[in-house]
Amino acid sequence: MSSILNKPFTLPCGVTIKNRIGKAPMTEGLADLWDNPTPELARMYRRWADGGIGLSVTGNVMVDRRYLERPGNVVLEDERSIDQLRAWAVAGTSNDTQLWMQISHPGRQSPIYVSRKPVAPSPIKVEMLWVHGQPRALEENEIQDIIQRFVRTAEIAKKAGFTGVQLHGAHGYLISEFLSPLVNKRTDQWGGSLENRARFLLESVRAIRASVGPDFPISVKLNSSDFQKGGFSEENSRTVIQWLQQESVDLIELSGGTYEQMAVFDEEGGATAEGEKVISAASAKREAYFIDMARKIRQQCDVPLMVSGGFRTVEGMEEAVASGVTDLVGLGRPLSSEPNLANHILDGSVTSARIATKNIALGKRWFSPASDNRRIRVLNSFADVGWHATQIDRMGKGGSVDWNLSPLSGMLQFFVGGMIKQIKRKEK
Repeated sequence: MSSILNKPFTLPCGVTIKNRIGKAPMTEGLADLWDNPTPELARMYRRWADGGIGLSVTGNVMVDRRYLERPGNVVLEDERSIDQLRAWAVAGTSNDTQLWMQISHPGRQSPIYVSRKPVAPSPIKVEMLWVHGQPRALEENEIQDIIQRFVRTAEIAKKAGFTGVQLHGAHGYLISEFLSPLVNKRTDQWGGSLENRARFLLESVRAIRASVGPDFPISVKLNSSDFQKGGFSEENSRTVIQWLQQESVDLIELSGGTYEQMAVFDEEGGATAEGEKVISAASAKREAYFIDMARKIRQQCDVPLMVSGGFRTVEGMEEAVASGVTDLVGLGRPLSSEPNLANHILDGSVTSARIATKNIALGKRWFSPASDNRRIRVLNSFADVGWHATQIDRMGKGGSVDWNLSPLSGMLQFFVGGMIKQIKRKEK
């Protein structure tokens, strides 16, 4: 039995999480054609809750149905789906599990088959394959509107029975875009200095806190770095985390990367702006991608942390928590193929998560020599994401994990299924 990981953890707001294993947010795509929660979504979250996790953070819940991270996202603009939300909350909070809703706006990372004209701080397009359109810059009144949408979504989540919320400020979505000097070229109060670039995030947190009160957990998912030269850096991240602690944020989930530099999706680790390795998942002692960044944060502030990305061995998880570097271990892909993994970790019956996929063997002849490595890595990353998203879909529908599914098949099902869902969504 893992005594360290079994130990409860109390947040600054007074809420206690029963153990140190959290489900990191993952894309689900299980909403109906009207963007509402479904019985499939509730079934999946009950499986995770019964599987032993202490904290369950949902995938992206969108605040504006015009802009989705992918078709199948739940959208929460008003209370029209309150009954379905309550059913989801009841399922996800079973077994004394904390269930937090991740509130998100995709910004320029809304796929072109969802939004041909996405929005962003500045009109700078995602430079990756063909998936995203040219964005337009948000107007001042639109920025204020999105902040209020975040607040409204948090209010409804609390009313429906979710036990906390998380603002998605990582992975190149809208909040992350405001933080990035590569994407945010604004010259008004929302751009320029780090203080101005962080204004959108900080004002959103303040507005949500004022609405939900001091006893309701608020978390932020934040990049340790974008891993792009001239982008949101580790130094920037540490400063923003100190500001967030001053705003009474209860937990920072530390992650990293964007669609353009997908460190968080890459089992081999990403690259820093200087071209150095982020961290490899090969070593039990250093398997978490962002553990070094967490260690630096600990030297500056004591805000509660959940480090997500790369954990695979129980030894690595226990060491990270026992050392005090992180308070919770965030597991994503391992739980999409082994929903009962937390129970097995806590009772000592396993020593590591099962590694589900291998990279696709894509011939380099498909690409020009100058772009071979980057494009192959992007496709491999999307194949891995697609494989795990397909397993979530299968389990939500009452099925079991298909361990024989190839990463290429998973990627095709992920993209083609999303496009078909979007076509039906427009026809409804």
